[in-house]
Amino acid sequence: MKIRHFLLTIVALAIIASSCGQKVPTNLKLKNELDTISYCLGVDVANSLKRGKFKEINYEAFIKGMDDILTEKKTLIKQDTLKFIVNDYFRKLQEKGLQKNLEEGQKFMEENKKREGVTTTESGLQYEIITEGTGKYASDSSLVLTHYRGTLIDGTVFDSSYDRGQPIEIALNGVIKGWTEGLQLIKEGGKVKLYIPIELGYGVNVRPGGMIEPNMALIFEVELIEVKSNPKN
Repeated sequence: MKIRHFLLTIVALAIIASSCGQKVPTNLKLKNELDTISYCLGVDVANSLKRGKFKEINYEAFIKGMDDILTEKKTLIKQDTLKFIVNDYFRKLQEKGLQKNLEEGQKFMEENKKREGVTTTESGLQYEIITEGTGKYASDSSLVLTHYRGTLIDGTVFDSSYDRGQPIEIALNGVIKGWTEGLQLIKEGGKVKLYIPIELGYGVNVRPGGMIEPNMALIFEVELIEVKSNPKN
C-alpha cells in the first residue's frame, strides 16, 4: 500500500507539473514495472478527472488533500463531512448538465423541424427518408438487421456499426422508442435519418462515463438491411 500511495503522489505531482507549463516527456520509454505502473496510474487518474468533467481544478488544493492523507496530517476539512461535500458538488454539477442538455436539445429539435425534408411525427420524432426501400416493413416487435451511425447534435460520432464493419441484429421492442418508431417508417433496403428527442431516447438512463449524457437529443442514420421476423403485411 505504501508503494501505491507513493505512486499516487507522484501522479498528482505530474499533474501539477503539466498544469504549470512544465515540460512533459514526449519520448518516454517504460523500462521496468515501476515505470509501467506509474504511467498506468497517470492515465487512470486523468481518465477519472475527465469522466468527472473536471475541465478546471485547483491543483494545489488537490495535491494538498492527497498529501494530508498520505502523510497522515490533519485535513483542512473534517473527513466525516468530505463525502457530503463531494456528493453535493456532483449533484449540482449533474443538475447543471441536465438543464444545459435539455435546453440545447429542445432548441436543436425546434430549429431542425423547420428544415426542408424533415417530418415530425405525433410523438415528436423527426426524420428524413434517405432511401425508401423496396422490401417488407418492420413491426414494433421485429428482429431486424441494421447498419447505423449515431451522433450527438454537434456531429460527434458516439457509435457506428459502419466503423466496426459489422451490421447488428436488434429487436425493435428492446431499443429506445425513437428507434422502434423510426425503423417502421421505411421498407427493407431503406435508409432513414432519425432526430430523436430526449423523451424518445435514453433520457437520464445513460451509461456513466459514456459520450451520451443525460437529457441529450440524438441523431441516428439507420439502414434497414433486412426484416428477419414479424414484418407488417
